[in-house]
Amino acid sequence: MNGWLILIALTAAVGAALWRFGRFPQGSVELLAAALLLAVGGYAWQGSPGLTGRPPPPRADTLRPASDFAMLRDALFGGATEDERTLAAADALQTRGQDLEAIQMLRSALAGRSDSVELWVGLGNALVVHGDGMVTPAAALAFGRAAQLSPRHPAPPFFLGLAYAKSGQLAQARTLWARLLAQTPMDAPWRADVALRLRAIDDALSGRPM
Repeated sequence: MNGWLILIALTAAVGAALWRFGRFPQGSVELLAAALLLAVGGYAWQGSPGLTGRPPPPRADTLRPASDFAMLRDALFGGATEDERTLAAADALQTRGQDLEAIQMLRSALAGRSDSVELWVGLGNALVVHGDGMVTPAAALAFGRAAQLSPRHPAPPFFLGLAYAKSGQLAQARTLWARLLAQTPMDAPWRADVALRLRAIDDALSGRPM
């Protein structure tokens, strides 16, 4: 519909301008009207005037890389889960820069599954991404809600610590990861990763090269 309105307005404007400022020999007005109608007909046939205007999709070379949460969550949640489809859809929105849409999708999912640790962690991550990597109060609240639901689950402290570390808040990250490592079983698949990251933070805080 927007296409038709724009086309009609432009046609009327061009016709009015030519009528007012142009100097035409006798009989040329009919030719002008015919030319304008022909242009309208060509657009209606080959164009898409009935479609609403919308920005073009982002080019493939402008897409963001996948977030740490997208790449690492399988190791902490144990592979495919009930909420994986929602999280994957939110990941896709984030790579296209549609952060608010991803946040809204996760909040809508939480309206029906407010006890999902994975969705709360996903929301926290989405809020961090939207905040340009900073742990905003809303993001901290989402991670905190996930931790309340499952105090011994590794994902909330791991991903909150990762967000703190990447934003330069190393002391906060160290506190979370040290506590996580202390309660992680020796045979847990994520233990070595947490220990390595914690060692890197200790080196950074002490000034040693990592």
